[in-house]
Amino acid sequence: MASSHSSGLNIRPVCSDDHAIWLPLWTGYLTFYKASISDEITQTTWKRLLDNDEPVHGALACDDAHGAVGLVHYLPHRSTWTIGHYCYLQDLFVAEGSRGRGVGRRLIEHVYQDADRMGCSRVYWLTHETNQAAMQLYGRIAERSGFLQYRKMLGNT
Repeated sequence: MASSHSSGLNIRPVCSDDHAIWLPLWTGYLTFYKASISDEITQTTWKRLLDNDEPVHGALACDDAHGAVGLVHYLPHRSTWTIGHYCYLQDLFVAEGSRGRGVGRRLIEHVYQDADRMGCSRVYWLTHETNQAAMQLYGRIAERSGFLQYRKMLGNT
């Protein structure tokens, strides 16, 4: 996938040299959602992002002045409702000092472009009901489905 570049912001797929700039963003994302996961899960996530046989994709937003300022992780999957895959945008994070500058929008647009290239018919994501700032953006660039999420945690991590 080609990178998206304009006005000093470059959106590009993660590569093996990016661990040191990806990790603080990943940690910031987990902190934002008050989530605690094991180092093993973080290491596995990183390995999956780099493995071409895994259906997990990741991209970074890099700013000329500030370095890596955002990340996005997404995965295509089959659907029983369409021939084309759906694409689940699982993680989206923009560093606090870079919010409100269009970084989140650009990361989502990157996912839209890559999902279209992969033949997906839909991109979707979840956010927490308290994430009002993000929901303002999401309401401008996507439709709210009206579905609520229910889940049952199992013993596997």
